[in-house]
Amino acid sequence: MLNTLDSRVKQYQELRNLKMPNSVVPALNFNPIPVGFVNQDNTNGFKLSKGGAVKLPADKNELAFYTVRQLAELLRTKQITSVELTKFFLDRLKKYDPKLLFVISYTEDRAFKNAAKADDEIKAGKYRGVLHGIPFGIKDLLSTADSKTTFGAGPYKDQELHIDATVVKRLEDAGAILIAKLTLGELAQGDNWYGGITKNPWDVTRGSSGSSAGSASAVSAGCLPFAIGSETLGSIVSPATECGDTGLRPSFGRVSKYGAMALSWSMDKLGPITRSVEDAAIVFNAIQGTDRNDLSTIAAPFNYDGTVAGLKGWKIGYIKAPFNNRNISNVNDSLTLAKLKELGAELIPIEMPKTPSSAIQFVLEAEAGAAFQELVLNHKDDMLVRQGKGAWPNTFRAAQFIPAVEYIQANRARTLLIQEWYQTLKGLDIYIAPSFSSNLRLTNLTGNPCVVLPNGFNKDGRPTSITFMGQLFGEGKVLEAARIYQQATDFHTKHPTLNF
Repeated sequence: MLNTLDSRVKQYQELRNLKMPNSVVPALNFNPIPVGFVNQDNTNGFKLSKGGAVKLPADKNELAFYTVRQLAELLRTKQITSVELTKFFLDRLKKYDPKLLFVISYTEDRAFKNAAKADDEIKAGKYRGVLHGIPFGIKDLLSTADSKTTFGAGPYKDQELHIDATVVKRLEDAGAILIAKLTLGELAQGDNWYGGITKNPWDVTRGSSGSSAGSASAVSAGCLPFAIGSETLGSIVSPATECGDTGLRPSFGRVSKYGAMALSWSMDKLGPITRSVEDAAIVFNAIQGTDRNDLSTIAAPFNYDGTVAGLKGWKIGYIKAPFNNRNISNVNDSLTLAKLKELGAELIPIEMPKTPSSAIQFVLEAEAGAAFQELVLNHKDDMLVRQGKGAWPNTFRAAQFIPAVEYIQANRARTLLIQEWYQTLKGLDIYIAPSFSSNLRLTNLTGNPCVVLPNGFNKDGRPTSITFMGQLFGEGKVLEAARIYQQATDFHTKHPTLNF
């Protein structure tokens, strides 16, 4: 074999000499659709619940925790302007950032220009919809044409990509106002970035978790109405849980990743972090859909009805084993099941698949090792803040030794996993799982959608969460059920006190 191996080394070196940027996508696309797949929805439709009248509060500080729907009504009825709202949230970001460390850069010039345009349009009766004039932030792995895109990592802290990510463009087309680029744990791991550790507003002795650290922290602290995060293996679920937010991780292929940092081409997903399920549905409706710049996007209908009341007739599965644990999070999870039953749902126990998702997970490490091989070859991985055994530098180095054959075998096993899970979920509307059970790894590999939302508090007074899970491209039903549950509870209305 020696001659063959020697010749391969020369081929590898030729490829390395190409110095491919992170934006170059492999000529292989992951497709999560199982054999025989039938979509739950066959039509598009988006209907919001009937909103009530909203009055501008005497104390404008109360606006910090208003939902997108509430802020939108104030804007639509001209009780406040987008410029005023933009200044309000920029001021809050600047006030709390020194303690929470959730902003990498502000986009003020762009924000005030777009806010003034929104005000002119609304005044002229050209109302674009619920997001018109609403400020938002993005995780700084999404590029913008007029500012740096740092990936939260020292080697990239001066990087300029000169394009607007598709998600940013779609939100601005809907009239939303980008005001800040937010922290992420370096290269989408954890909450530790080159500027420090992003904090949890509920307890500033703790990090906000990651890797959508700044997005979750800023929304929780009432410094943004919503933000965009990303998830590859828990990066929306984990910080949304830590900070008490609501987050949506869409199905793989639902939202364009054009202009976003690649960590794992077959696992990366972009989604909103918000105050409520309804807000998540609003943002998702604006950003979902195919994109010719991202060949991994998949056409599928999105049918959401926010007027549905109660869960009578719904068949809701739950992964049986993890609900048998007896820590406080699981007590809260069990109470969630009880509430769903009270709302009329039929609860059906299901089992995890036999195909071992844990043995497939190194697909992520192989793809990440390729995405950031440049750092290993140039020894710039030494510039990353975290250098422990489980941190990216060691993962990237170890990934260079994963055989291509085993990577392919893992993806073949992934096909089995997708098929097995599809068969398990047939006949269910949605299912429920504890946020940090093995379901998290499973569904990031299969591409199934997830809504994470608060379902109580632990003994230290910090939020706990539950995940509402759906069949592939079943965001409509997941969001409907999660909204019904959320409106029957009040956990999402609780906020940190911010006594600092």
